[in-house]
Amino acid sequence: MTELRAIMTTEELALNIRRHAVNMCHLGKSSHVGAVLSMADILAVYYGSICAKRPSEPKWPERDRFILSKGHAGAGVYAVLAETGFFPVEELRTHYANGSRLSGHVSHKGVPGVEISTGSLGHGLPIGAGMAFAAKLDGKGHRVTVLLGDGECDEGSNWEAILFAAHHKLSNLVAIIDYNKLQSLCPVEETLALEPFADKWRAFGWQVVEVDGHDHDALRVALDVDPSTGGKPTCIIAHTVKGKGVSFMEHSVLWHYRNPQGVEYENAMAELGVTIDEK
Repeated sequence: MTELRAIMTTEELALNIRRHAVNMCHLGKSSHVGAVLSMADILAVYYGSICAKRPSEPKWPERDRFILSKGHAGAGVYAVLAETGFFPVEELRTHYANGSRLSGHVSHKGVPGVEISTGSLGHGLPIGAGMAFAAKLDGKGHRVTVLLGDGECDEGSNWEAILFAAHHKLSNLVAIIDYNKLQSLCPVEETLALEPFADKWRAFGWQVVEVDGHDHDALRVALDVDPSTGGKPTCIIAHTVKGKGVSFMEHSVLWHYRNPQGVEYENAMAELGVTIDEK
């Protein structure tokens, strides 16, 4: 871990990500706050204690690469990048505003620390597999980590990439599934059932780890993959709660598209430890 903006625990970093996400979606009237809250702990552990990075040198050749395949939750990536020093935290207030470089779906255009623009689901893992394969061919030692949504695993392009990665023994590739069990309009189980999910990844030749996606110690162990050993790519199935951290958003499909305004915004921020006069 290098060049953090401030010394903080990963738990503190996750809380800050959640606070920023609620505030950003409130100010910009943007969607997907529930999707950001479910993955905040994953982002905090990855950027706070795992990722090899240099915020002052975003294109450092030896950096680990991170791709948010569920690009609609881009507010979370912007928040963690700002908190770890890639650009000023104050810029987060421009999220989703006209002329802002912080678009609703995560964009690499002009944003230090973002490897690739995403948002069309099913693209992140194929890109990540290609990047990991290129790194292997070039003898590079960095890791490529891709964070996917569970609903996104409906996309056939992911399963092609899963086959490709296993065939080429991409031990430098890590796929994390934010398994919050809710898609855009209803539960995953009702849309297109994934279970037995872990068995499917194993059958395709991956090493699979299942963790509580809000347990920082468990995430830290799972994410700390040695890219040079094992001979298999790694899938981390992180069991999470959509809307985690704000009681009335938890387990609710409503907050995939709804943005917090008025009393809902005030109550959400209060649950995250911020009163109205602090914003």
